[in-house]
Amino acid sequence: MQDEKTNKNHKLNDKNNKPDVMPVEDVTIRFAGDSGDGMQLTGTQFSESIAAAGYDVGTFPDYPADIRAPAGSLYGVSGFQIHFSSHDIHTPGDQIDVLVCMNPAALKVNLKDIKKGGIIIVNEDSFDAKNLDLAGFKTNPLEDGTLGRYTVYELPITKTTLQVLKDLGLSMKEAEKCKNFFALGLVYWLYNKTPDFTLNWIEQKFAKRPEIVEANSRVLMAGYYYGEATEIFTSRYEVKKADLPKGTYRNINGNEAVALGLVAAAARAGLQLFLGSYPITPASEILQSLSKFKNYGVKTFQAEDEIAGICTAIGASFAGALVATTTSGPGMALKTEAMGLAVMAELPLVIIDVQRGGPSTGLPTKTEQSDLSMSIFGRNGECPMPVLAAQSPSDCFHITIEAARIAIKYMTPVIVLTDGYIAQGSEPMKIYKVSELPEIKVIFQKSREGFFPYTRNEFLSRPWAIPGTKGLEHRIGGLEKQNITGNISYDPENHNQMVKIRDKKVKKIADEIPLLKVNGVQSGKLLVLGWGSTFGAIASACENLQKKGIKVSFTHLRYLNPFPKNLGQILKQFEIILIPEMNLGQLANLIKMEYLVSPITFDKIKGLPFKAMEIENKIEEILRT
Repeated sequence: MQDEKTNKNHKLNDKNNKPDVMPVEDVTIRFAGDSGDGMQLTGTQFSESIAAAGYDVGTFPDYPADIRAPAGSLYGVSGFQIHFSSHDIHTPGDQIDVLVCMNPAALKVNLKDIKKGGIIIVNEDSFDAKNLDLAGFKTNPLEDGTLGRYTVYELPITKTTLQVLKDLGLSMKEAEKCKNFFALGLVYWLYNKTPDFTLNWIEQKFAKRPEIVEANSRVLMAGYYYGEATEIFTSRYEVKKADLPKGTYRNINGNEAVALGLVAAAARAGLQLFLGSYPITPASEILQSLSKFKNYGVKTFQAEDEIAGICTAIGASFAGALVATTTSGPGMALKTEAMGLAVMAELPLVIIDVQRGGPSTGLPTKTEQSDLSMSIFGRNGECPMPVLAAQSPSDCFHITIEAARIAIKYMTPVIVLTDGYIAQGSEPMKIYKVSELPEIKVIFQKSREGFFPYTRNEFLSRPWAIPGTKGLEHRIGGLEKQNITGNISYDPENHNQMVKIRDKKVKKIADEIPLLKVNGVQSGKLLVLGWGSTFGAIASACENLQKKGIKVSFTHLRYLNPFPKNLGQILKQFEIILIPEMNLGQLANLIKMEYLVSPITFDKIKGLPFKAMEIENKIEEILRT
């Protein structure tokens, strides 16, 4: 424990001694500042550099909904958290080892998350009376003992940046924008990592503006050498590279993984890919990413609204393409009638819902898991659809391919649920050859003989007949179809039959869903059941407790409609079922309804993902009773 004086006035090292390099198992770092301070860029650069160097990485970007929130305000704070390790990790970390904060508001917002004894690096130039007042500090926390339990480094980041750039002729505004690279360079030095990755990125990004290349590179290296030159840091740190399975990896966020999953699925199926979408936070990045794949025959259409987006996708599906539409909660609400059209027409369609805080506009940049009930029930009439959920950023790639496979095989729209946390968080993902991916078999109807638009195969799927194929002309639409012929029908008995066929078709998917596996003892006191992005926190919490000898088990759902066939049997093997969800218990309600068990709901609806320690604490509380 260091006292206030030691925190504020670090002793200089002997000039002949370099700081010791101390080995550590894993590190959690958070960069925080105003939304205009470049914290998202800083965090992205550090995480991509670390991932490229061979570490397992988890990230969590967190930023305000305002395009430019008032400078210095608490709700304008933008943060980017990185957890990297020498071993397999599931989350972006719980408590922070190092906080780099560019202003008092960033310190105020993030102070509660720092480990006791953790490192705080502050831009002392921003701790003036105005910024302290905006952050709600009555006294300066750098001087009043507030930070006595932490190791604090007060650095003149803004002044040093301006000094380094004074001869370049940049405006004050342009020069000050470079200060985030000073912080990045310092953290590279502190963790004994080369800044080469970012130097190369700067050269490519600003190739048309050599003065900006020079400015950012100078400031990055100024930060890198600052620790050694000033000799205020007594130690540097080293994390060994992770022992990942052999292969080629890239750092990827969930939205990018969805985009690549769609491209890969189209390639595996031998189909053209079409995306019809309307931009909406936090799903817009999928549309942006796919627009870069024109050389692979990908067609993206930015529609005038959510309804047009899904309807163009349905039209492209009728024409024989692999199609998708992307959205978030408010957009899902608008797409529901067209989803019913796709169910009635029985056409393959992948619907990606990147969940965010609601209802209505809600919390556009914050995460939530509150669209599950809407995905299962939120359409008029009996309108069953398969629902899948990704459990991590890299799993977004695999679950999207699986959704495309199911959509084509069963001739049905499929919903894929991700959320803001995994959509914008990142981790390393192994790169596969297309031939290594699951087979997606496409059979277009070619023969006129025996053709009717609503005949069925063994999977209850109707034929996929491309318009323009001679003799296979047929119509689709939202009015009920006569079984086999596809003619419009108002017959009560026919409607009853068609409703049950469509329902049975979705239920048949359970025949090929992988059986759930239980991690831990196969029966006993407590099972933690999760879905979607809670996987990382649940897995970390349960594994931590298992290492302590506590008997707790967990299993995780990627298929939510239909459920895996053995879910009911697993639930019967445990006395207590705990379901952590970022909603008020939507999966818990489905479990009650389907299996007549009463799970304990553990909800968190704060726009933030679960921390492993929160679930650990809840498990221990339950086991004590």
